[in-house]
Amino acid sequence: MTDREQAIELLNQTHKFPDCVMFKVIGVNANEFVSRIVAAVRHQLQHATDPPFRTRETAGGRHVSITLEPMIQSAEEVLTVYECIQQIDGVVMVM
Repeated sequence: MTDREQAIELLNQTHKFPDCVMFKVIGVNANEFVSRIVAAVRHQLQHATDPPFRTRETAGGRHVSITLEPMIQSAEEVLTVYECIQQIDGVVMVM
């Protein structure tokens, strides 16, 4: 079984899709980082509106954390969103 197949199996064991899934993204607070992340998730999921999200800047304002909670249809879609986010310039960590 591949890593992807194992991840899908685990997601299916812990979620009943469709479900709201939380994504946390930490990145450099520059170049409209938050807007780019939110737009990428909305586009990847083909939603007409932005998913629910909140942000929090570090004390110095150099980094920002974004918590997104979109409705996800399948385990495969979760992995696709993670892959999409990881490709965005400025991302430090995705959880």
